[in-house]
Amino acid sequence: MGEGEDLPDWAVPMWEELGSPDLEPIKPVHAGDLLGRRTGLRRDDLVEIIIDSRSMIDGDDNFVRGRLVSRGKGTLEILDDDGVFRYIHSDAIVEIRLIAHMRPAYIDDIELLEFEREDQKRRSELHEKVEKDTGRDDGHLWG
Repeated sequence: MGEGEDLPDWAVPMWEELGSPDLEPIKPVHAGDLLGRRTGLRRDDLVEIIIDSRSMIDGDDNFVRGRLVSRGKGTLEILDDDGVFRYIHSDAIVEIRLIAHMRPAYIDDIELLEFEREDQKRRSELHEKVEKDTGRDDGHLWG
């Protein structure tokens, strides 16, 4: 199994599902030149989230383990180790433990940057189509 042996049992199937990426080159870098540091949460990270027990129903575990799918202003979207999508509000989070990065840092993630560029292009084309179809082409106006 190689690098997957360093992962907790619950994380190994998720690591394999993502193609068993080599974890060494995408590890966080906390020291050294500022330009060379790579810290922070990333899309697809394997994480363990500890939830404030006051937010839990009696008897439920106060942690969620899984893959970080998305982050919003006040929520994290997690695909948990049971395959359930969960939206967790930041007010309920006590701690987020990084288990392993599954992707390079944002600035080094060519696949993600290409996706975002194509997604932005698709959205712009969709907005233009909607404006044309509804007759609300006011893009030429200032102010």
